[in-house]
Amino acid sequence: MSLRVATFSIVGCDVAVGEIGVAVQSRFLAVGAVVPWAQAGVGAVATQTRANTAYGPAGLRYLAAGLSPQDALDRLTDADPDAPHRQAGIVDAQGRSATYTGSSCIPWAGGRVGAGYAAQGNILVGGATVSGMAATFEGTSGTLAERLLAALAAGQEAGGDSRGMQSAALLVVRERGGYGGHNDRYLDLRVDDHPSPIAELQRLFDLHRLYFPPAGPRELVPIEGALARELQELLARTGDYTAASSGVFDAATRAALDAYMGRENLEERAADVDVIDAQVLRYMRRRSG
Repeated sequence: MSLRVATFSIVGCDVAVGEIGVAVQSRFLAVGAVVPWAQAGVGAVATQTRANTAYGPAGLRYLAAGLSPQDALDRLTDADPDAPHRQAGIVDAQGRSATYTGSSCIPWAGGRVGAGYAAQGNILVGGATVSGMAATFEGTSGTLAERLLAALAAGQEAGGDSRGMQSAALLVVRERGGYGGHNDRYLDLRVDDHPSPIAELQRLFDLHRLYFPPAGPRELVPIEGALARELQELLARTGDYTAASSGVFDAATRAALDAYMGRENLEERAADVDVIDAQVLRYMRRRSG
């Protein structure tokens, strides 16, 4: 039996950096387990309304075989006797997109496509939700995840699901983007049951930005002089550094910092040279009071 996942979602891609993703919100428990599907270098699918979860893997297979998003949607719906009850959006790694809303979807229901995205929703307060998502995605700068989240928030601000809010999810893939570079799942954040799921999803995203993405060159601060001494004092408070503060970033200080970062799950932001990520430094200062 298929699930009625009445919701609003946006699938999108950033061709320049090779990221593809889905953001979704619904008055439905754990929507992230049903709607979003994505494969690095291939595309993303959102399947909702009376959700046929087979649309996810099948749609990705069609894209991988070279079909356009529209052709993939046509294949999926042509073979589905319950297609009038389905809604789906697809984007591929080239930025092509398509959306589908079956004739039996509960109003307001519809979708909109543009370069690099498809936005869709059903049982909405009105069409402004989809228009708001589309306009915000088109007009927002930043990473793909930031643009998807901004679009989701705009959709809610414009009315959202007429039944209210319950869950939300953000899925972004890119080649070797997962933890340690061992898979492609760069972001997989889910809020399964919450009175303000989009705000909670944003909070989780902010935590992800602290713990996981490697620091960019502009975020790295040389450890020398006063900063070396400050780090030694901070690490002494946590019990990781036991020597006298010298103001020199030596092997003992490096070992203490590595131990601290590993315990705090900050290892993805560690550097091999005598620098520290500015976000890690702010985190240490905040934690120390």
